Amino acid sequence: MTADLPPLHHPAVDRLSRAMHHCPLVAILRGVTPDEIEGVADVLVQTGFSMIEVPLNSPDPLVSIGKIARRYGDTVLVGAGTVLSVAEVEAVRDAGGGLIVSPNVNPAVIAHTAQLGLVSLPGYATPTEAFAALEAGAHGLKLFPAEAASPAVLKGQLAVIPRNIPVFAVGGVTPQTLGDWMAAGAAGAGLGSALYKAGASVQDVEYAARDFMSEVHRLLD
Repeated sequence: MTADLPPLHHPAVDRLSRAMHHCPLVAILRGVTPDEIEGVADVLVQTGFSMIEVPLNSPDPLVSIGKIARRYGDTVLVGAGTVLSVAEVEAVRDAGGGLIVSPNVNPAVIAHTAQLGLVSLPGYATPTEAFAALEAGAHGLKLFPAEAASPAVLKGQLAVIPRNIPVFAVGGVTPQTLGDWMAAGAAGAGLGSALYKAGASVQDVEYAARDFMSEVHRLLD
């Protein structure tokens, strides 16, 4: 049996590809509030980020997602993390989000995300989970939590995961370890507490964002 891969030129695939071409890093803003979101997002976008995730266990996450969507339109792929149900997928879509990130492989969530034309990036830990996600319609994958694996593990998995599927390392990635993950074959990374922690100042976020972007430019130039 082979995975039912997303078409190479599906609108969601194209949107993800455009965002990744601009910057292969996803900013994960767990704990951000609607009052902070515009200042934090402005710094991230000015630094070079084009993908922003607001986990649904943040304060009023749909409000924050809506603010980013209205502020940046199609220039930023914004959406939610920790999406666990079909109802949450629809709520994110209604708020203006285009990206659905989950910590797990839930075929119903993945299939509904794809059906709505949104980008699906579910979390996986094993090849079995990776192929189950792809069969459900995932457009990309996130190895999660990456700190429980290693770049060597990812390299081994990528020997069987289809080459047109981008895999992001998520969990514990820092500017110092990003190069190891990219060398192993990661298409990008999701950045959590090394980029943003709840209550961080805009200046703190800017410093962290610049560190990551400097490393990305070093790796890709």
